[in-house]
Amino acid sequence: MSAQERSSHPSLSVRSLPMARSLCALLVLLSTLVATPAQAAPAVFAHPGVMVSRAQLDFVKGRVAANAQPWKAAFDQMAASPFASLTRNPTPRAVVECGSYSNPNIGCTDERQDALAAYTLALRWYITGDARYATKAISIMDAWSAVLRDHTNSNAPLQSAWAASTWPRAAEIIRYTYTGGWPNMQRFATMLRNVYLPEVVNGSSSNGNWELSMMEAAIGIAVFLEDKAVYDRAVARFRARAAAFLYVAADGPQPKYPPVGGVDTYGELVNFWHGQTTFVDGLSQETCRDFTHTGYGISAISHVAETSRIQGQDLYPELADRLRHALGLHSKYQLGTAAPAWLCGGSLHLGLGPVTEVGFNALNTRMGIGMTNTQTLTERQRPAGTNYLFVAWETLTHAKNPN
Repeated sequence: MSAQERSSHPSLSVRSLPMARSLCALLVLLSTLVATPAQAAPAVFAHPGVMVSRAQLDFVKGRVAANAQPWKAAFDQMAASPFASLTRNPTPRAVVECGSYSNPNIGCTDERQDALAAYTLALRWYITGDARYATKAISIMDAWSAVLRDHTNSNAPLQSAWAASTWPRAAEIIRYTYTGGWPNMQRFATMLRNVYLPEVVNGSSSNGNWELSMMEAAIGIAVFLEDKAVYDRAVARFRARAAAFLYVAADGPQPKYPPVGGVDTYGELVNFWHGQTTFVDGLSQETCRDFTHTGYGISAISHVAETSRIQGQDLYPELADRLRHALGLHSKYQLGTAAPAWLCGGSLHLGLGPVTEVGFNALNTRMGIGMTNTQTLTERQRPAGTNYLFVAWETLTHAKNPN
């Protein structure tokens, strides 16, 4: 502080300067703490640790071996899928171009489904112990890491998010449970860091399912790469977006504003919530758009919470109220309850998808929360299959899984 600045504050004496400097230093520290994401990354990452842990996999393996239900039926469903085939030929591209709603679709479906195949084969390897499935999963991951360089067009961030939510699940299982070797593993890691991470790590101001899926991908990549800075950054962004995606009455009379995007007035918020003006527990920012995209967001929230729990920072207690209400509300209407006039004008576009199993298991099986509508829908849909984007085989991996 200069002499001229001091003379403009007659109450600030020379004696008080050390205190003032200390106060300034404290303010700088506080501003840094506010600007820097809170530490979320573990001191040591757990592996396999993206959505499924070794304990969870061991539980599933035991249930399938015992021919217990619903796991055996879920395994049989997975094993019969083309994604589990040893004769699958991957179709990698150097550049994947995806426009809105995947139009144009130049490699978009191929990329997503090859990632799902790698994950499916990794699961089949672990459950059966048959090394052929591990080597096939590796061959698919190697095929893409050898050629993929970029994603283009308007859906590039979302396409990247969907594929990169799935690749690390497969890679974690193979890297940390298969002892037969993976010579090109580092090349695959480089692909995650250089091709996928730049597309997802900065988030999105679009509908919430975009950013939630992008943060799921960023967190999965961070676990595989053991990158604590990326993990912390993605978790901080995820927490803000999840709170702005699912409304609960504790938020006040209206939902929270999204963390980015310039939505900062009530009118803009209503428009962002697709015209909805009545807010109840469990309503989603995309409920009045359609249940399919809402399901993408709910699924990503469940997946991130599952990964965070495996990594030692359990986000479920923080998310439990939002997630249980969201699952319950959307399950109720998915089951056939007519929409009241105040909800989306009385007209809902259903299609929630196979997205309830992970959240239901966490909240009901592990935390003991009663969820009648969600339980009815979840059990009716078993065994849950895949949405062909980034959700797959969650009855197998998470039904009644206590781990």
